[in-house]
Amino acid sequence: MLSLKQRLARERLTMTKMVEIYCGAHHESSADNLCDACSDFLAYAETRLHKCPYGEDKPTCANCPVHCYKPARREEARKIMRFAGPRMLLRHPILAIAHQLDGFRKARHPRELSREERMRPRR
Repeated sequence: MLSLKQRLARERLTMTKMVEIYCGAHHESSADNLCDACSDFLAYAETRLHKCPYGEDKPTCANCPVHCYKPARREEARKIMRFAGPRMLLRHPILAIAHQLDGFRKARHPRELSREERMRPRR
């Protein structure tokens, strides 16, 4: 099992690689230099990941009962992942497979948790 820091670091890396693939194809930028819109989205996604209420039990965002992204950002993430997902299998197969496996994680809604479960430290 990966530790929390390793798992969240891998999720950040996966999102970064997906944004790089999308931005390189749509905005003619390089992997080292994302356009302003993609850099802004990536910073937003990292902030949301850092503040996720599930911590180490975090499912993939598509399977999460709590949607932390604003609706416009959520649609932007969906568009990026829909484009970059199939390309990730060729460019970053281990990250792609790990992300698919994370999709099987189930998470209960925070309202279903007991007070002790909600107050349990995340890290």
